[in-house]
Amino acid sequence: MTFKQRLALRAYTFALRLLLPAILLRYWLRGRKEPGYRFAMRERLGYGVDIPAGSIWVHAVSLGETRAATALIDALRLRRPEMRLLLTHGTATGREAGQALMRNGDRQSWLPLDTPGAVRRFLQRTRPAIGVLMETEIWPNLLHGAEDRGVPMVLANARLSERSARRGERFAALMRPAAAVVTDVLAQTEDDAERLREGGAKRVALSGNLKFDVRPSPALLARGKTWHAAIGRPVVLAAITREGEEAELMREWGRVQGRNPFLIVVPRHPQRFDEVEALLVQHGLRVARRSAWGEMPSAEQLNVDAWLGDSLGEMPQYYAASDVALLGGSFMALGGHNLIEAAACGCPIVMGPSTFNFAEAARQAALAGAAWQEPDMQHALRRALQVVGSELQHIASSRALAFAATHKGAAERMADRIVRLL
Repeated sequence: MTFKQRLALRAYTFALRLLLPAILLRYWLRGRKEPGYRFAMRERLGYGVDIPAGSIWVHAVSLGETRAATALIDALRLRRPEMRLLLTHGTATGREAGQALMRNGDRQSWLPLDTPGAVRRFLQRTRPAIGVLMETEIWPNLLHGAEDRGVPMVLANARLSERSARRGERFAALMRPAAAVVTDVLAQTEDDAERLREGGAKRVALSGNLKFDVRPSPALLARGKTWHAAIGRPVVLAAITREGEEAELMREWGRVQGRNPFLIVVPRHPQRFDEVEALLVQHGLRVARRSAWGEMPSAEQLNVDAWLGDSLGEMPQYYAASDVALLGGSFMALGGHNLIEAAACGCPIVMGPSTFNFAEAARQAALAGAAWQEPDMQHALRRALQVVGSELQHIASSRALAFAATHKGAAERMADRIVRLL
């Protein structure tokens, strides 16, 4: 590293150490609404993590990355049936979803905060054979610490939007050396690959998007279809919504209630469930919460205007219960969420203007006739109402399934490259 780069790393480390009490307090306070954040907090400092040496370590920070990692982990187990998995996370929803991937001898943990001491303790206790970071996780001290201990690191399903690349240029002295020590970068698209090379990554390969390889649960799909039949009306799903989007939707929804569509809203963050329910009620909707029933809703729960999807791990069920989905995160300047899961469930998608997190998938889905992109919520809702209950819905549903099936294979390609590094 150059003097400037070493100075940037020291300044970053010094600032992180100063902020450490505030970061830990933030996790503790967040635990008031999501208790999982208060679990095993010593792991955030690299303590309490023990697993026999030689594990394959996969870091999936949140729920979406954990779901995507499922296909890769399955492919790795096929190639190394004896493998022990160390699965780390940064969020409570990711950790909860990751429990389903555990087998005998595997271990879950929080990713240590990126201080040299926490990283050193974590690597000393776990001694992984290889580390696989999902999507965009570049942590300077973690990567330099792994290099010092001879642990090869892979950035899998890697993506870097143009917006993130521009922002990253401001911290090039810190991030470029970190990216340079990554052993292998497996990029989703050629545009991602080029931006990652420009960002300092040395060995970059195009491998595709793991999310195409995630298979929706047949049981959840079947249950969702049963729900759709029981509702007996056109169903519009607001999927993985973010703060501000539900209010925007409600301003438009009042204009279409005469059309009698049924609404399902699934917020992105569990701590917002109560807030979103209150908003729907405030706008005159009778609301039932998914958590209020098991397999099938009662007659009373069907005789409402909207459902609040206050559950985790059931998105295929909500997509299967719906005629069309409004893609959350795309109506604010947030870059959108995973539209591939909706397509794999046969649910047509209407996106807002902001899709930079899934730019290539959004473009391809629109070209395939599986999705539409609209400039705002008003136009998006208008498009959704054109789709529900029409022949167009059936055509778009078939095209969505075909689009999702066409791009599979990333898990196999990534697993082959990772195993070659062991």
